[in-house]
Amino acid sequence: MSNNRILHTMLRVGNLDTSIEFYTKIMGMKLLRQSENAEYKYTLAFVGYCEESEGAVIELTYNWGQESYDLGDGYGHIAIGVDDIYTTCDTIKAAGGSVTREPGPVKGGTTQIAFVQDPDGYKIELIQNSQASKGLEG
Repeated sequence: MSNNRILHTMLRVGNLDTSIEFYTKIMGMKLLRQSENAEYKYTLAFVGYCEESEGAVIELTYNWGQESYDLGDGYGHIAIGVDDIYTTCDTIKAAGGSVTREPGPVKGGTTQIAFVQDPDGYKIELIQNSQASKGLEG
């Protein structure tokens, strides 16, 4: 068996502080590390639910002076398994987050999903944990 694994997903963000606040305060992740490269004018912040050695994380990349990006039509979403999708969505909304698809069954199935949008417009799919391991999504 291979030791290959997914390390992180990189998202370009227009305001690093706003994005860090969203992923830590609204989504409940931890800021794992942050570094700045003055020569090439960018800052990186890594956020996640566990340490990088334990699982995949999200790399937030802020290119200095770039306030927005065209997300295009190729990007889909990041999926996160949650224990209670309804409570999670209520908590996200109460913290000021945007739930763009309320919890409920995926079209044509029974898997409970919801969608959240981060400050840059990236979609995050929430999947009820008992169903997340089956790989079912919308």
